[in-house]
Amino acid sequence: MGMKVRQPEGLAPLLSEENFEKLQGIMYIRHFEKGSCLFWEGDAANHLYYIMEGRVRTTKSADNGRTLTLYLHQQGDLIGQMDPFQDSVHNFSAEVTEDVKVGVIQRKDLEVLLWQNSDLAIEFMKWMGLMHRLTQTKFRDLIMFGKTGALCSLLIRLSNSYGTETEDGIFIDLKINNTELADMIGATRESVNRMLSELKKDGIISNQHGHMVIKDIAYLREVCHCENCPKQVCRM
Repeated sequence: MGMKVRQPEGLAPLLSEENFEKLQGIMYIRHFEKGSCLFWEGDAANHLYYIMEGRVRTTKSADNGRTLTLYLHQQGDLIGQMDPFQDSVHNFSAEVTEDVKVGVIQRKDLEVLLWQNSDLAIEFMKWMGLMHRLTQTKFRDLIMFGKTGALCSLLIRLSNSYGTETEDGIFIDLKINNTELADMIGATRESVNRMLSELKKDGIISNQHGHMVIKDIAYLREVCHCENCPKQVCRM
């Protein structure tokens, strides 16, 4: 028997029930179809988006035309930028990969709410700190341990976000192709093909009906020098 899929916890667990209700009180609901964007890189950063249903991918464009996938967001996640600059713009794009229902929060409304509720402001700072730590660990993986280490770390993050324990290993309940994997670690599809082939040959991973199965996660942790970060940080 498999265990329930482990989902990212998102924003709600960081807030008290009362404060989460206050935050919901300033949201207005919008729906976006698959293939659309919540916002583009360079757009004014005057809204945040709380995902109620569906999935969103945030990406960053490079000068050479390549796109780096930063995060895979799903139900419970809050997307957007909060910084001290009033004329701030988004430095990434948010692409809808599965029809979404979002709660849109105007930045000015959020600032008033945080000013009026110091306990909410402290809890919101915890979310911001968690997002910064998540970003730092992703860049650590990309910079310090090479493409192989970054790929192994990515597979661990996928297992934490979309993994189900089975007799055969950890089943990744998200179909993802090698090009998408390459975009997440700044590598070429060919290099990812080669690295995955080696992992399959060594029995570390396998494929099952188009889904990836991790058979030896201890090996992946060794390659990427896993620091046993909390699951809220080691996620997509």
